[in-house]
Amino acid sequence: MASTSQWDAGDYARVGGFVPALGQAALELLDPQPGEQILDIGCGDGTLTLKIREAGADVVGIDNSLSMIGAARAKGLDARLMDAADLRFSEAFDAAFSNATLHWVLDKHRAARAIWFALKPGGRFAGEMGGDGNLGALRRALDDELVARGFGPPSYASNWYPTVEEFVEVYEGAGFRDVDARLIERPTPLEHGVAAWVTTFRAGWLDRAGVPLDERPSIAEAVADRVGSNIADYVRLRFIMRKP
Repeated sequence: MASTSQWDAGDYARVGGFVPALGQAALELLDPQPGEQILDIGCGDGTLTLKIREAGADVVGIDNSLSMIGAARAKGLDARLMDAADLRFSEAFDAAFSNATLHWVLDKHRAARAIWFALKPGGRFAGEMGGDGNLGALRRALDDELVARGFGPPSYASNWYPTVEEFVEVYEGAGFRDVDARLIERPTPLEHGVAAWVTTFRAGWLDRAGVPLDERPSIAEAVADRVGSNIADYVRLRFIMRKP
């Protein structure tokens, strides 16, 4: 899988519920219509996928986490285990949507092309992801703590948090046109705190750094002390584009 993520659906539902909640603006940009065939890329536990279906569209969700797919299917959704960089469908979609997913996908050029091929001519792609500067303070605090404890941060598996220019270059290169992308600073309170964020959202990062499971809680608490607040410095890149 071309991703740095590692997810447990139950833990995500408890700690990460703010992610789909804050994805409503991107969903409004998609503007799903009754009868449309829509692909939700990185559907997670299906929270926003369900909203697309409630708008009257026929929706297929994909995710590379078996745990997340199980949670989405439990909601009665058509959710399939698949990587964003390796989409395979016999049908084509009127639109595609993605919230808080593309920054986990390391093979960004392949993913962009795969999404292009999944759409009908004239199809649109809307969504949101982490953008340039996203979580800078939190990421630095975690990496500094890892170094202090003798672990090497796995820089080879870093997320893709692009500038607008970088993002547009990738998606125009894949064949999309009318790419409208913008960065949005969105400081976000973490209801369950920084420590819970670390163990949930950076599980894959800690895996790659070789951090034993029994050491993760103390590292997470130390990162929370370094940050000194429960405000995450999120920067989102919101976008919409079309396939000619």
